Amino acid sequence: MIKPLRGMKDLTFEEAERFNYIVDTASKVAKHYGYSYIETPILEETALFKRSVGESSDIVGKEMYQFEDKGGNDVCMRPEGTAGVVRAFISAKLDRQPVKQKFYYYGPMFRYERPQKGRLREFHQFGCESFGEASVYEDFTIITMIARIFKELGIGFDLQINSLGCKICMPKYKENLVSSLKDIKEQLCEDCNRRISTNPIRVLDCKNDKCQVVLTDSPKLIDYLCEECDPDFKRLTELLDKAGISYEVNSNLVRGLDYYGKTAFEFVSNEIGAQSAIAGGGRYDRLVEFLDGKPTPAVGFAIGIERIMELVKMPEKQKEGYYMGAMVPEAVEKVIMLANKRRGSDKVTVEYTSKGFKSHMKGADKANVRYALLIGEDELANDTVWLKDLESKEERTISLELFEEEL
Repeated sequence: MIKPLRGMKDLTFEEAERFNYIVDTASKVAKHYGYSYIETPILEETALFKRSVGESSDIVGKEMYQFEDKGGNDVCMRPEGTAGVVRAFISAKLDRQPVKQKFYYYGPMFRYERPQKGRLREFHQFGCESFGEASVYEDFTIITMIARIFKELGIGFDLQINSLGCKICMPKYKENLVSSLKDIKEQLCEDCNRRISTNPIRVLDCKNDKCQVVLTDSPKLIDYLCEECDPDFKRLTELLDKAGISYEVNSNLVRGLDYYGKTAFEFVSNEIGAQSAIAGGGRYDRLVEFLDGKPTPAVGFAIGIERIMELVKMPEKQKEGYYMGAMVPEAVEKVIMLANKRRGSDKVTVEYTSKGFKSHMKGADKANVRYALLIGEDELANDTVWLKDLESKEERTISLELFEEEL
């Protein structure tokens, strides 16, 4: 028997319903905030992610599904969503238009890493990207959108925020950080030592608990913010306070992707074990330019759908639609044709085999429908249908003509 590949998973039955509910809920909120749907290819040029995510990142260095296709092109399965949306934004020359653009997306991402709860090799994200708005008010709005999505899904969370500064305040901080890291390098892991020379900011993002203890007294970027970044970050905290959204300033929060600057944030949950981040994002004002577009401020986020699956409180399933069945073989075709018409306006479950009354009612119960409609020998002779409302328990026999008129 052929099984799914390690780290890949089928999505069926109740899980599929839960997945669709999450996507539908998040999409509805995104539309209320003025976002339009975008879909980008799963397969992209590897160069896209090397230039955006960063060659020093674990994603590019260790985790990408990268290969040469039959045309000799260096391609990979997308490991995250933002870079593809930015590439599409530039490809459509939207960076040349003065109109601000907002997109939402959802779909599968791929990373070759050790599978664990909430983290598969094929996983799904829901994300939003906002282009053309430099104001910190947009950062605040993005955060409130995620909070609203989680509220509608019944998910509790803690919010962590930080500022990653900009090209003005970063150089001095990086110089002091590198000096500090060299003093403690013998206590840091192999990955951290490699990053000291390639991308020292990423050292702060190390998942090794021993490294995090050693890094406690390292310089904090938030203490080096420039005259633009510092008031922006303070304004963000003031807005969150006014909105009643609790947060923690985490000075070691740098996110795992190289393209972030200024605002960075993560939504975390203590209900899903070690992999506690359920959503994250921030501002990436220079990424469009990095990918050969016109300089465009941007901010966005992604929600890990698998991370929140078990946390979602599904609404009580409502009975809807019809169950239709025949009690004599001669009525089967009439039931099928009637169902075909009704499906223009309702969900309909059809039993193709003629059965007794009790068997049909069991079928209707399993289908979780509102109405059961049966055609037996008498109904067939009199051109009527037997109809029962399974909520009110009201039942009646009505003419087929009258039932079809309701369509």
